[in-house]
Amino acid sequence: MATVKQKVKKNVFYEQITRPKLAELDLSLGKRTRLHRILYEHGPGNGFGLFLPIDQGLEHGPIDFAPNPDSTNPEYQLTLAKEGGYSGIVFHVGLAEKYMKEFAGEVPLILKVNGKTAIPSDKEAFSPCDATVEDAVRLGADAVGYTLYVGSPAQDRDFIQLAKVRADCERFGMPLIVWSYPRGEAAEAKGGRDCLYAVDYAARVANEVGADVVKLNMPVFDEKAKASPKPYNEIVLEPKEAVEKIVKSAGKTLVLISGGSKISDQDLLDKARDCLEAGVTGLIFGRNMWQRPLDDALRLTQEIKKMMREVAGAK
Repeated sequence: MATVKQKVKKNVFYEQITRPKLAELDLSLGKRTRLHRILYEHGPGNGFGLFLPIDQGLEHGPIDFAPNPDSTNPEYQLTLAKEGGYSGIVFHVGLAEKYMKEFAGEVPLILKVNGKTAIPSDKEAFSPCDATVEDAVRLGADAVGYTLYVGSPAQDRDFIQLAKVRADCERFGMPLIVWSYPRGEAAEAKGGRDCLYAVDYAARVANEVGADVVKLNMPVFDEKAKASPKPYNEIVLEPKEAVEKIVKSAGKTLVLISGGSKISDQDLLDKARDCLEAGVTGLIFGRNMWQRPLDDALRLTQEIKKMMREVAGAK
């Protein structure tokens, strides 16, 4: 009898992956224009995105800036984004208002409109809004970011809040990027927040609730994952296969993969290639870039952009 892994390889769970193309998506003129700017006119181009998130100062606190003290000043990340040619930088409203002026028009802004601190536990994870889509328009943003905690006991409030943000995005023609993150005791009990079951579910949820773009973590296969519901508890995939699976579940929602905690240069480049070849639209690497000295971060940035051009040429 064939194992689940063998069945997956025979495409029982997914067919050949096709990266969604902007021209094929049913989007308003405003959304299409803004997404075109960040996917074709900035960054690597060719429909790929490379983003630099700086929402960790709120989400994790000053501790994340300790490995590179220069990164405490948001002008460091803005310089990296400008010199490295990123598709966009992710700021909360306070940093956008205080630091974007000198970089306006040169570094696209993705305004994160909700967030929380790391001080409370994730038992009832919920990320309240600290800004609006109108703020994003006022600040010249090309997209807004919203964190959705899939599976949290507070997901009813989360869905209601997200629905308001999504409606405003439609009204203002603003692309909606959803950070779709499994959280809460139920997610931990069913394989953990980063198991394939949880991340795959989060990809599908983003597609269902109206995200234009979804930010996901790379699935992890460990002992905890064996507690996932069937058939996920028996599935073990190579990194590229796992990303193909979640790209398929995201459907016509463009997928960005998060960099997560800082890893080695080679591990980061291997992760980037697996994701790009699996059909993602882009990468959103924060700590893996700005926790490094500027010269190292710029070198890695150029290597990843070169990789993106190679993948684009191979399509």
